[in-house]
Amino acid sequence: MGRNTRKRRTPLATKAIAASAALALGGGGLIWANFYASAHESNDSAQNQVKSAAAQQVATIACPDVGQKLTNVPANAQKGVAVELANLDKQVTEAYARLASTRQAQAGDASFVQNAIVGPLKEKRAATIDRIRIDVQRVGGKFDTSLAQLAACTTMTANQTTAGGTGGQQQGGQQQNGGQQQGGQQQNGGQQQGGQQQGGQQQGNNGQAGNGPTAADFVDITKVPANVQGKPQNGGNASKGTFTTKCGVNANKNHNTDNVIVAPGVANGAHHLHDYVGNQKVNAFSSNQTFLQGGTSCQNKNDLSSYYWPVVRIQDGTQDFDQNKDGGGKEGNVGKILTPVQAQIKYVGNPQSKVVAMPQFLRIITGDAKTTTNGLANANAHWSCTGFENKVQLTTQYPICPKGSQVVRTFAFQNCWDGKNIDSANHRTHVAFADPASGACGNGFKAIPQLTMRLVYNINPPTVQNGVVKNAYAVDGFPDQLHKAATDHDDFISVTTGGLANKIANCINSGQQCQ
Repeated sequence: MGRNTRKRRTPLATKAIAASAALALGGGGLIWANFYASAHESNDSAQNQVKSAAAQQVATIACPDVGQKLTNVPANAQKGVAVELANLDKQVTEAYARLASTRQAQAGDASFVQNAIVGPLKEKRAATIDRIRIDVQRVGGKFDTSLAQLAACTTMTANQTTAGGTGGQQQGGQQQNGGQQQGGQQQNGGQQQGGQQQGGQQQGNNGQAGNGPTAADFVDITKVPANVQGKPQNGGNASKGTFTTKCGVNANKNHNTDNVIVAPGVANGAHHLHDYVGNQKVNAFSSNQTFLQGGTSCQNKNDLSSYYWPVVRIQDGTQDFDQNKDGGGKEGNVGKILTPVQAQIKYVGNPQSKVVAMPQFLRIITGDAKTTTNGLANANAHWSCTGFENKVQLTTQYPICPKGSQVVRTFAFQNCWDGKNIDSANHRTHVAFADPASGACGNGFKAIPQLTMRLVYNINPPTVQNGVVKNAYAVDGFPDQLHKAATDHDDFISVTTGGLANKIANCINSGQQCQ
């Protein structure tokens, strides 16, 4: 997914609390959760001193998200603006690569990062933002000149990337399905600790490619208290049905590192690899017309929708086909790609109203691929284990599942639509989550079938010993986001034929269980 986000805050978003909202799917509905979770590290004092020093090292570069501020881009300027936003992503990726490859110079010169990396990056970003201004104003659009202030970037220590703030507590909010925002998550003092084995040799404390995950990114799910809470109650006009579409698990390995929603016309616009199911002809250069000609992996051949998500990899020292390619090993996405053993795609209703059919070519992005530097306002990651889904859901850590249990990724997309637009400039504002307490859509938005997804993986449990994680797994992402669990995200383009969109809505509204 791309880097564009929209922060939709509630009063809870302004509070710093040691809790993280989470969601699971149960009976076709929403389940909410708050939880505490902590990593399990060694208390050895010598090791902790080393870890403390590592935690203060510059871990990544944090740049303001220009895309989320662009809420009104004229149609004639959208293509050019998308290209420039992709350039901003590329610039950060290149700056992070330089950061990771100059550790010796940084150790000898305290000003090296600022002078050699962050300063030049600001100049490049300023020029790119100005080109966005020109694109918008050339076609008569209005440009907020204050966006020029977003050129400057900062750095984050490992301590900050793990904790989201000082003292081990994540600041800000967490937007979950339904729009609720609930603070952050305590993570063992906030230090990013751990390491990774590659070919039997430890590769520091930052994963197989040097950019995560770390030991603090994992938690034994059996040690996390139950945190799942009840879903909103159904009202008298609730739409209680479900519609399941069976589209496979991407066994045919339909992959690419593009993202046609946020970076149309830009090869490698995602900088990480996606699994695709449903529509089989989706890449950066696809159009609405090619979607209709793309064929589908779905059993229902009228479902030409595109469902795509970043792949999960095992970091056990092995490599995959893209180890020397853009979006793969060249950008810190390493390890063996895992194919889900199950991929359930289900549309569910609204607890307060009937749903309207999804419009043709509606785009929805859920989650945020940049939560490491953006914060959790748009995070929508949910990790659990089979046998625990109705008890524990995690957002900012990956679960270590007990023997015989499988890793589960869950998504539930925005379920309210503005009734007019199939996309928006920041790919956020045309859709929204329903109110978390009642489940009702607000501000003139209409309830639509809520797309939910459940991906299951067979993963040998990672082990954490003395602050070192072995055989870690992680979701693909931008290299500067350090493979954090919270960066998980999912993308969707609705494409149907034969009246399928209406059939889905009618099934849900009538309370049936269809497929």
